[in-house]
Amino acid sequence: MKVGKNFLFFLLFISPLCSAQTPSNEVRKFLKFDAPVIALTHARIIDGNGGATQLDRTIILRGDKIEAIGDSKLVIPSDAKIVDVSGHTVIPGLVGMHNHLMYTASTQTDEDEKLPPPGFLVTELAFSAPRLYLASGVTTMRTAGSIEPYTDINIKRLIDTLKMPGPHIDVTGPYLEGKESIFPQMLWLNNAEHARQSVAFWAGQGMTSFKAYVNISEAELGAAIKEAHKQGLKLTGHLCSVDYRQAANLGIDNLEHGPVFTDSEFVPNRKPDTCPSGRDIAASWEKLEISGPEVQGLIAHLVNKKVAITSTLPVFESFVASRPLLSKRQAELMSAESLRSHLHARSGAATNPQAVAAREAALKKEMAFELAFVKAGGLLIAGPDPTGNGGVLPGFGDQRGIQLLVEAGFSAAEAIQIASANGAKYMGLLQQFGTVEVGKRADLVVLKGDPSQRIKDIENVEMVIKDGRTYDPMKLINSVKGMVGIR
Repeated sequence: MKVGKNFLFFLLFISPLCSAQTPSNEVRKFLKFDAPVIALTHARIIDGNGGATQLDRTIILRGDKIEAIGDSKLVIPSDAKIVDVSGHTVIPGLVGMHNHLMYTASTQTDEDEKLPPPGFLVTELAFSAPRLYLASGVTTMRTAGSIEPYTDINIKRLIDTLKMPGPHIDVTGPYLEGKESIFPQMLWLNNAEHARQSVAFWAGQGMTSFKAYVNISEAELGAAIKEAHKQGLKLTGHLCSVDYRQAANLGIDNLEHGPVFTDSEFVPNRKPDTCPSGRDIAASWEKLEISGPEVQGLIAHLVNKKVAITSTLPVFESFVASRPLLSKRQAELMSAESLRSHLHARSGAATNPQAVAAREAALKKEMAFELAFVKAGGLLIAGPDPTGNGGVLPGFGDQRGIQLLVEAGFSAAEAIQIASANGAKYMGLLQQFGTVEVGKRADLVVLKGDPSQRIKDIENVEMVIKDGRTYDPMKLINSVKGMVGIR
């Protein structure tokens, strides 16, 4: 019997029936309460469908499902724990689609500000990242590339069996990278058959998605996509040697970051299977208008091929020295070396006013591309990518990403939809989660304030409900102070 791609992904990704399990003591200490029936009363709802805000609603949760939503006349079960959320907004749990369990702990430059061998290293955040994602309202995430694959798989298992707190996880396999990468922790492919074998092996180990990286060749990428689809799984890519149009023609499902920083197709005299410099890519996009025929043609091609784009605006913003620094609360979460490294990188980026202006312009152009892509019918999903110069923290970056989407021209409701329902839709699991609707999984975020009027209120997380269990975000955050960059 041939198994459909979405069905197989559902079997691999969906957790065991967590609601039927007993949380460990390690999970219980982060719960505000764990009631079998909950009634959230006087709620303002932004439901994730992109529509109007619902006012003064009651939401009944039973077990791990949303049982009912209604007005003040809705009958509340006698055994329900009633939680008055007047003055608060309920949104779907965020679905982070570029949410690593790793982080740039240090840029590791030498005395000449160069990157010495073995290259760029990142740190696995097996302890702090899951807690920060959950505390920030992320109830489902894709790792979008792994540097410790067995760690990532086991973290998912520990979360699914309620031995540790964290989101539902789509575990992405090790990066599929070409030769001579600056990242020694990535898999360097030898040829197309090596790419195929790698996808087949890691699918067998429990990976539920795959990601190609910048130096992969066209033949290797094609082989990886074909094998992933054979396994019933999807493949995304942060590409460079292969451009967006080539990847779409090969059948790629998703492209990371958006093209302004990563699509090499407009670089003059580009060599096949060779990644141009970041400067060359930036220069090629400086000359293009989003409304022009080249970019509009690219958008039409991606939409026609049903290729999703992942918005990762926070990681690019962190390189723009004119943009805000980390908040005090975020700085307190970082290790001393992580904070030093990030501030050093930011100070260096501020020395050239022309470079600052160029980076700001590129960020604005990427925002304009994402808005145009959605208006043309493209599927935009979101995630912060906590790498780069260390200025994007797990969870906090997801919240910032929603704010930047609003800056790009999306409404608050549309930005929340991109960061929740669209991710579930890409996974083929929108019928299970991603919106605040009856019958769906009880994955919700309770925010103080109204992000439809003041988007910064997306940061005011007071409760996170995952599988019907209500977590205390401040307890989760306080448990990892000083650890981001270490564990």
